[in-house]
Amino acid sequence: ATPGDMASPTALAECTLVEAALRVLRTPSPHDKAALTDEIAALWAKGDIRVAYDPDPDAKHEAPPDKPARDDRVTLVEPSKAPKLGKGGSPESRVAILHSLAHIESWAIDLSWDVIARFGAKRRMPTAFFDDFVAVAKDESRHFSKLAARLEALGSHYGALSAHDGLWNSAAETAGSLEARLVIEHCVHEARGLDVLPATIGKFRNGGDDASADLLQHVIYPEEVTHCAAGVRWFTFLCARRDASVGDTHVDAGNLWEGQAPLDTERAVENEKYADGAAAAARAKQELFSEPNVAEASAEKDLSSAREALAREVFASKRRRNPEPPLAEDASVIERFHRIVWRHFRGVLKPPFNDAARAKAGFGKEWYEPLCFRPEWETRDVELDAAKFFAEAEAKEAKKRAEAARKQKQADDIEDTNRRIFLL
Repeated sequence: ATPGDMASPTALAECTLVEAALRVLRTPSPHDKAALTDEIAALWAKGDIRVAYDPDPDAKHEAPPDKPARDDRVTLVEPSKAPKLGKGGSPESRVAILHSLAHIESWAIDLSWDVIARFGAKRRMPTAFFDDFVAVAKDESRHFSKLAARLEALGSHYGALSAHDGLWNSAAETAGSLEARLVIEHCVHEARGLDVLPATIGKFRNGGDDASADLLQHVIYPEEVTHCAAGVRWFTFLCARRDASVGDTHVDAGNLWEGQAPLDTERAVENEKYADGAAAAARAKQELFSEPNVAEASAEKDLSSAREALAREVFASKRRRNPEPPLAEDASVIERFHRIVWRHFRGVLKPPFNDAARAKAGFGKEWYEPLCFRPEWETRDVELDAAKFFAEAEAKEAKKRAEAARKQKQADDIEDTNRRIFLL
């Protein structure tokens, strides 16, 4: 069946699940995505969509779009320019929070179908995998529709505010790795949602909006736990199946299972990052030392700016200068989980954590607490380089101050001698 033929349940039933997933990804309207998701989920549950994908090894599977279709109802902005959500104390703040959540859920629909279309056939995943992510897609569809309805009940609508696409941008970086997609989207980003949702629910309760609070507490919150659980379950499955190198990288590199290859970038891109980092370091040093007669307060400010610039460039180039150590063959699932987080997640996890909800999702503190800090193997050379650079910088500044003091004393001595001669 062609995409245009898949609008009716009959046409959808003639498709594989992967083909139906592509239909959702090509649908521009988030509301239509949600409606189509409900249709597909019902057909899959009844068995009317009979197979997930063509099992023929020679079958040509159409690639999903680089970015799902989207209409222009939401004005997209950079994350720094997105509306401030506030603390939920005003109606405007609560609408902003609900709008942000609706936007996230609209992308979560696409993410659920993308993982099916992008990885399901390619990695020969079992039927239970498709069952789980169809269920996730159906949940996200319901979340979006209820949040959009709640916005309208409050006199607003989805699209009334601008938003950013940070969630999809993050997903695009894991397009070459099912493991990374499961870990980053479900076990990092969605798990973070579990951490913050109780406080968000409290904001709505305190603001007197019990209807929104009930939606978040009794519908969205418990179902998000199951979505995190799906990420943990299928990442663990892939580790147990020991096929993590199959169809998993953008480059023909070493075995991911051995921890030898980058997951998310080509060597040319890495070299470009390294060159950019080296240029940033040179600029930082030039900014710090180009003016020989700066005031001490200005020097301190320049040193702080240079420190930040150096930290950024050293981190960006660390892979070239300090590659990650290989994973041991008997590395645990949790060790492999940590390694993939460090490869794809640029920051650190920030407490407080919702330990109870995370435990229900199947991962305890040993999974996420070590991720509050970058790994020692990654930061070791960074710290040494930074210490050396700033020791040299501070020594040079001290030498400049000593030279200035010597010249000032020399000038004072000359002035004192001239005064004595004049008095004689």
